Amino acid sequence: MRTVFILLFVFSSVNILAQKTTWYDNNWKEVKQTEAVFYVPMPKKVKNGYWIVKFYKNGNRYLEGYSSNSKINNELFEGIVNYYDIHGALSKKVSYKNGIINGPKRTYFKTGELQSLGRFKNGKENGVWKTFYKNGKIKTRGKYKDGEKVGIWKTFYKNVY
Repeated sequence: MRTVFILLFVFSSVNILAQKTTWYDNNWKEVKQTEAVFYVPMPKKVKNGYWIVKFYKNGNRYLEGYSSNSKINNELFEGIVNYYDIHGALSKKVSYKNGIINGPKRTYFKTGELQSLGRFKNGKENGVWKTFYKNGKIKTRGKYKDGEKVGIWKTFYKNVY
């Protein structure tokens, strides 16, 4: 009986360990580790949801944020989700509500300066959007309404503003 218990424990432990990390290609299709571009460890349970962290195969973070479910690639993100480039630099911060982009979105140059700033409402661009030069000066400015550009959009040149 003790041998059966030990074998059962060993096999269930191996199965649990095998499920801790899942490997994905560029299209987020599950693949073998040798073919992978990304990997996702088992999400960490927090409050009423999960802290999702996805990684590039090189070990740098790709994404991290809170989701109300643990379904990889079908997450229902809540709040700010941070995205990173392959070198580990923050590339964008996106606000979600019920899994839909809702609220501010910021993108960054590889060197960390703000590249663009705008807002989403129910998954569509809404309100004032700005893009910036690396020196922080405004490059373009305009408005969106329900995902469509509206009104006058202005472009500013580096040496004029």
